[in-house]
Amino acid sequence: MRLIAGTRGSKLALTQTERVAALLRERFPEAEVEFRVIKTKGDKLRDAPLARIGGKGLFVKEIDEAVLRGEVDFAVHSMKDVPTELLEGLVIAAVPEREDVRDVLVSRDGLTLEELQEGAVIGTSSVRRQAMLRHFYPHLRVRELRGNVDTRLRKLEAGEYDAVVMALAGLRRLGLESRITQVLPPESFTPSVGQGAIAVVAREGSEAERHLRELNHPPSYASAVAERAMLRALGGGCQVPVGAYSRAEGRKLKLLGVVLSPDGSRRIAVEVEGSADKPEELGKRAAAELLDRGARELIQP
Repeated sequence: MRLIAGTRGSKLALTQTERVAALLRERFPEAEVEFRVIKTKGDKLRDAPLARIGGKGLFVKEIDEAVLRGEVDFAVHSMKDVPTELLEGLVIAAVPEREDVRDVLVSRDGLTLEELQEGAVIGTSSVRRQAMLRHFYPHLRVRELRGNVDTRLRKLEAGEYDAVVMALAGLRRLGLESRITQVLPPESFTPSVGQGAIAVVAREGSEAERHLRELNHPPSYASAVAERAMLRALGGGCQVPVGAYSRAEGRKLKLLGVVLSPDGSRRIAVEVEGSADKPEELGKRAAAELLDRGARELIQP
């Protein structure tokens, strides 16, 4: 069996694709997996804020189109980059076991958020992280920071920022856990929808989809479905500060949903619980409760 995987060319993207390839080879010893690097619009527009140029979907569109055209058999994405509506004809065939969902602080001088002095500059490209920093640490300065993990760390070391907020999962996959200064609690720094999860996308009904289904980790899949259903029902995207933290506890699934105003002045949070067999329903219920509590006015422009 020979399959072609479409991926971005960043070190993290290639590491994630290799993880999926290794799982395939473990499950199907005869499998041969070839990587095809595809440059996305998000890779080409490196300096503009993501929210202004169309959001994280810019990192997956060209690769998913290649899957649809049959140029590659499947795509490997960071789940948080995948739009809540896939291109027609595509499915998320598998979500391997999810990595740690939490955000972390990496600071130049080893100081935590509580220890940083007033006016210290914190870098992040995420409107969610920016709003949370403004909400919980209004004395700090938040500045846009784009680029891959290496680029962000290089700018930090160059003194352009006092600290940066990143996903723990990415640093761990790249073997950079030693750089972490502080792990941030998901109850306050609620992760991005799908953070820490990998989405394996294939053509619906294809042979590749059938094989990739074998790599799915049901609790991770259920958590991702619940979070994505919440975001879809809210009608929010990359331009809205939305966080979601779902975790399976036996047959139960718990979901914390958060919506903030971009300036961080308002934060609305709900926590719901339901059956792990009905994650879509749970996500919709969380969205309904958020909207009932006033999230609609934060989401609407």
